[in-house]
Amino acid sequence: MLRWAIIFFVVALVAAVLGFGGIAGMSFEIAKFVAIIAVVLFLASLIMGGLRGRGTRI
Repeated sequence: MLRWAIIFFVVALVAAVLGFGGIAGMSFEIAKFVAIIAVVLFLASLIMGGLRGRGTRI
């Protein structure tokens, strides 16, 4: 998912350099949204893994 955020960010940078303001803004917003979702999912998995613990092996 982080890969998609990077792809949209690169598209936004290229569009900004070429002067396509609407496309650059939209791509940046999508990249920001996807990056936030990726961070939230990462933190949720980190917390769930910590809560689950590592049980004892016999």
